[in-house]
Amino acid sequence: MSDSATNLLRITEAHIGYGKVEAVRGVTLDVAENEIVTIIGANGAGKTTLLNATMGILPLKGGANFAGSDITRLDIEDRVMAGLSLVPEHRELFAAMNVEDNLRLGAFRNSRAESAQSLERVYTLFPRLKERRRQLAGTLSGGEQQMLAMGRALMGTPKLLMLDEPSLGLAPIIVADIFRTIGELRASGVSVLLVEQNAQAALQIANRAYVMELGEFVLQGTAKDIAGNARVAASYLGLGEESAT
Repeated sequence: MSDSATNLLRITEAHIGYGKVEAVRGVTLDVAENEIVTIIGANGAGKTTLLNATMGILPLKGGANFAGSDITRLDIEDRVMAGLSLVPEHRELFAAMNVEDNLRLGAFRNSRAESAQSLERVYTLFPRLKERRRQLAGTLSGGEQQMLAMGRALMGTPKLLMLDEPSLGLAPIIVADIFRTIGELRASGVSVLLVEQNAQAALQIANRAYVMELGEFVLQGTAKDIAGNARVAASYLGLGEESAT
């Protein structure tokens, strides 16, 4: 667990449900400043549910503290204003708008000068977006759309960026680009909470990791320790028990 003095996000004993169905049970999670934390697990484990509740899309019973403040009663817009941002699995871009207009939507809380500065920062991270800034978002490749979704979230200069399955459906070479950029975000002072089924790629870049099964965390620790765990290797890394030990 990270030092409480540097905690950026702390979720405590979270219970999250859909009606009477409890999808997440008693989960506690920390993300420190300048840290990448990943949550790995199978489909339906509750990973996306936890991100959505942290963002305020779903109600959360338990504690939620961000940047030193209780956010349990804040709506989504106020959480964004506080520096929390989510890139959802399906990206939710405006297909009929061009790249730059999609990006500018992410800077709604910024001044004109701040927006211009953020735009240049995003273009530095994703040069391909600058090349395609006048192109309609709906005509971009899957990898370019993922870059655009991340770039739009970064336009608001978040303190913590939550990413839901950023590698989904992308070619390996594009996945490598996305994960390299995630590492650059940490170096620039943006913490990342990463939900990812590509456990191998996630564990290579993360500082710490949680393994989620059936709505609960069953393992947690440094990414190195989790990657070396025989059960994780067999279940999520495609390695047999013998080769993992």
